[in-house]
Amino acid sequence: MNKQHNCDVLIIGSGAAGLTLALHLAKTADVIVLSKGPINEGSTFYAQGGIAAVFDENDSIDFHVDDTLIAGAGICDEDVVRFTAENAKACLEWLIEQGVAFDQEDSEDGDTKYHLTREGGHSHRRILHSADATGQAVQETLVTRIKQHNRIRVFERYNAIDLINKPSDDSKKTCIGAYIWNRNSEKVESIHARKTILATGGASKVYQYTSNPDVASGDGIAMAWRAGCRVANMEFNQFHPTCLFHPEAGTFLLTEALRGEGAILRRPNGSRFMPEFDERAELAPRDIVARAIDYEMKRLGADCMYLDISHKSPNFIKQHFPTIYQKTLSLGIDMTSQPIPIVPAAHYTCGGVMVDKQGQTDVNNLYAIGEVAYTGLHGANRMASNSLLECLVFARSAAVDIETSLKTNEKYLKLPAWDESRVTDSDEEVVIQHNWHELRLFMWDYVGIVRTTKRLERALHRVELLQREIQEYYLHFKVSNNLLELRNLVQVAELIIRSAMQRKESRGLHYTLDYPDVAEQTGPTIVEP
Repeated sequence: MNKQHNCDVLIIGSGAAGLTLALHLAKTADVIVLSKGPINEGSTFYAQGGIAAVFDENDSIDFHVDDTLIAGAGICDEDVVRFTAENAKACLEWLIEQGVAFDQEDSEDGDTKYHLTREGGHSHRRILHSADATGQAVQETLVTRIKQHNRIRVFERYNAIDLINKPSDDSKKTCIGAYIWNRNSEKVESIHARKTILATGGASKVYQYTSNPDVASGDGIAMAWRAGCRVANMEFNQFHPTCLFHPEAGTFLLTEALRGEGAILRRPNGSRFMPEFDERAELAPRDIVARAIDYEMKRLGADCMYLDISHKSPNFIKQHFPTIYQKTLSLGIDMTSQPIPIVPAAHYTCGGVMVDKQGQTDVNNLYAIGEVAYTGLHGANRMASNSLLECLVFARSAAVDIETSLKTNEKYLKLPAWDESRVTDSDEEVVIQHNWHELRLFMWDYVGIVRTTKRLERALHRVELLQREIQEYYLHFKVSNNLLELRNLVQVAELIIRSAMQRKESRGLHYTLDYPDVAEQTGPTIVEP
């Protein structure tokens, strides 16, 4: 019999969205936060740039909305974009109250104000940041606050396996918790929750090259899909234009704020190329910049391009980008006097589980917030520094909805036991490793920055073969971290491919050589379970 835990609210994921929601609910509810690894490990921790909000008197909500709509290439939900921009400042002020120390500067009249930077797609300076390690500052502050609450339990090193729906004659399903795998004891347990929230982040690990940490394996999207939720816009995978290209760099991201502060993209011969692709040059949206870099690399047969900010003073560079300066210096690159080698890498999943403005999914008592969700904010391309903002805004919105609908006097249910009576320990772990590498390689080659119908068909054929093989493996062997992640990644890969095949145009992050033009009328790509 597997161990069962009970709580009012189960939050699967421990990044900015999940921890913000937990802190909002801790006064009125018993909360469990499930963290796949250590609580600091996640995409939030590695976010460098900052969070967008209107703090400058020369800026406005309308400007923020317009910039987001332009970056989203015509298929953002304008109502959701405005809702997010209007709630941005209050959410940032809440974060400041929690203790996040955003960079400040002295104004001309002698007062101190927040230092605002500018990134691609933004018409004004509106990015609050903590040097070039904003995500780390946010994550560490939220974790500190979480540890001060006795109504929040954090389960570290736990994988969510699948959501549990309540048996019902009604066509509308109701989530009552989840099966989880305790990586410490290697046992399956369960959690019964009155409300369950997916805050698991994105799925960029489906690609061979990614800026994301290892935990970004699309778990929430796959679980929600299996539970009966629709997904949308899965074809829009954002490739960050500038990841450090070095054999010892791993997945180190070079923040867009570098280009916001004047960094120039150069070919290996030193010539600048972005003005040839877009009048906004280095400050064009990420899809345009990533495609330009990809084009130049393939045209020249080059391993990388270069990002150059050496024309700025060494003091300016060290003050604004201390993390990047130290990292590159440790690899023998002095960014104050030489350009940095860069390549694009999968960075952000713009699509996800369909939700409303309160974060509610198609399944009763199941919510999704943050990168795992499709809210309509990003459309066909996410604008820089709107991602952490989305986490904060929709966490607060979901918290209000949960507080008003949570019934804490209901009895906890006895969940169905997990059946592993017919499974054995695997002696073929090499199968998982082989499938893992094959999946990520063909997704990079066939479903990457530039696509064709033939490439997508090849990818679909291979993913269907992998799905059958992995499902057979899943049914016969005990679960493990790699098996659970691979099962989810293969499901997400299928959703990405099928979504990409549905979109017969090139828009935003989805660029196909077979349909290079933008269709006159289109909306989100919705896939039904």
